[in-house]
Amino acid sequence: MSLVTTEHRDGIAILTANNPPVNALGHPLRAALAEAFAALAAETPRAAVLRCAGRTFFAGADVREFGQPPQPPAIYEVAAQIEDLPFPVVAAIHGGAFGGGLELALGCHGRVAEAGAKLGFPEVTLGIIPGAGGVVRSARLLPPRDAVDLITTGKRIDAGEAQRIGLVDRVSEGLLEDAITLARQLADDMPVPISKRDHPEVPSTDFWPAQEADVRRNAKGVEAPLVALDILQRAYAEDFETARRAERAAFERLRDGEQAAALRHVFFAERQAAKTAKGEGAKTIETAGVVGGGTMGAGIATAFLLRGLMVTLAETSGEAANAARERVQKAVGAAVKRGLVQDADVVMARFSVTTEYDAFSDTDLVVEAVFEDLDVKRQVFARLEDAVRSDTILATNTSYLDPREIGDVLRDRSRFIGLHFFSPAQIMKLVEIVPVPETSDASRATAFKLVERLGKVGIRAGICEGFIGNRILKRYRAAAEELVRQGVPVAEIDAAMRDFGLAMGPFQMQDLAGLDIAFLQREAARKAGQDVPDGLSDVLVRAGRKGQKTGGGWYDYREGDRTPHPSEEVARLLASHVRGSADMVRSDIAERLVAEMAEEGAQIVAEGIADDAGQVDLVELHGYGFPRWRGGPLFHAERQGAAEVERVLGRAPAPALAGLLT
Repeated sequence: MSLVTTEHRDGIAILTANNPPVNALGHPLRAALAEAFAALAAETPRAAVLRCAGRTFFAGADVREFGQPPQPPAIYEVAAQIEDLPFPVVAAIHGGAFGGGLELALGCHGRVAEAGAKLGFPEVTLGIIPGAGGVVRSARLLPPRDAVDLITTGKRIDAGEAQRIGLVDRVSEGLLEDAITLARQLADDMPVPISKRDHPEVPSTDFWPAQEADVRRNAKGVEAPLVALDILQRAYAEDFETARRAERAAFERLRDGEQAAALRHVFFAERQAAKTAKGEGAKTIETAGVVGGGTMGAGIATAFLLRGLMVTLAETSGEAANAARERVQKAVGAAVKRGLVQDADVVMARFSVTTEYDAFSDTDLVVEAVFEDLDVKRQVFARLEDAVRSDTILATNTSYLDPREIGDVLRDRSRFIGLHFFSPAQIMKLVEIVPVPETSDASRATAFKLVERLGKVGIRAGICEGFIGNRILKRYRAAAEELVRQGVPVAEIDAAMRDFGLAMGPFQMQDLAGLDIAFLQREAARKAGQDVPDGLSDVLVRAGRKGQKTGGGWYDYREGDRTPHPSEEVARLLASHVRGSADMVRSDIAERLVAEMAEEGAQIVAEGIADDAGQVDLVELHGYGFPRWRGGPLFHAERQGAAEVERVLGRAPAPALAGLLT
């Protein structure tokens, strides 16, 4: 199969690239394109159209070449070759034109996009910037604000928006014919290549400082968006070739950096997770039930509604059902404000509340989301099995309890599974999918398919206390408390984790969520006869300090203000538990805690609770706010190396982690 074929139609050359599945611009395809255009230059047709076979235009660089030595010709060299041709070339875009694919299209003299096509520069999400002329050509083609938005956010825009800002010339329902028509028109009036055009004027003298402030705020520690903005600004002040060389140098520097390595790791881990989601025998879920209308249950119901499912929610009383409706209504209203859906009334028309399980008689799936009490959950499923169809999937949202003990009341456990959503469920992307031994392959595949439809990341988790995420969270909190015992101030620990890239530290997080939640779980375990030592947070809860909701937890809070203030009362309550006055720099505090997380994560992989280290990292990224540009605790530990991990831990890492670091 030829990667590029050429045909002629009444003086118009039509080049078709065919490199399935997404026409990635790997070296063989780049070389074939360069050869094809060189041959055309000798033939001098009146004009040419560049298109792709299959489901999409060039979807970007070949990710398999990430981290490999570059091989000529580069994409920017092919784009320059197109610009220098003595006849116009029109890009015919269908499916998507992303990254290097869009940069190649900008080397063409015109662009026609099929209605429904998507375009964008996703490079910043991989820790790099467009490196084949995308930044500097955008400066000469697009209005300044649109160029900043497109280059620094990584977002994808539709064909209509692309035409509005000038990224494409036409939106088409008959792509090839319209591209040929435009090519003929451009042959009669050859346009100036984008690289030879003047850039638009910048709106005002304070434009760049204002844009930098916005980009810095939204970048959240990622370097690439700010570098992209800097190159874009240079493109307005320098000649094309000087700015293009600066763009390429910045691209190569970022490509070889730590953030790009971390973001590539996340990219491939997410691709692997998506492959896992595709199993045999998966059913499509169209109707769903939720038992329990508290914060979690209402959030799960909202997540279903926002993706088009019919949803019924059951509560224990009419009053509780109405309260649940109000929670869902509020969450849907917030989704409308964020632009996720257009009409709250249309969404809520697919929602109903009930106090009777008979309302689930024709649902495809029911999720139990009542509070963490084993007996209560078992009672729910005993009732559900008699109320639903024989093929209805039954799922528990438990975060700590053993799903096997919950589901053993069922006669048919092949349709039973754990679906652990994270709060707020309508926003958080992570769902831990926890099969029990009897769960059928079809039920498992259906769960993954549903999670994918919800726009979330599904990670298989084995059965243990806390599954993957909460087990690591428990270790993280215990390690943070140990630092307090050693004399490291609470506020300094939180500040260290914010400096590392988390939105908040472990103690702020506990105050926000409520210290009593984990306390009650520990108390239940103690009552069941388990040996659960008292932690520092237990001391605070017993003193009435449960977090923000009581005006004090690890910190003090003033009425109507969520700003944490160091607490003299906490210092007094914990004084007898503090045995030192450790003096640690913030970077070492953060590295110690991340190493503890990595050690627990490695053990989770060793036990088979998680499939691999990448899956553990995804749990931390999507469920707990670990900075994406750090790659996850296990990736970060691997990059730090065994010697550094041993230094920050103050001891040799446990065997499971040591094995990953060699």
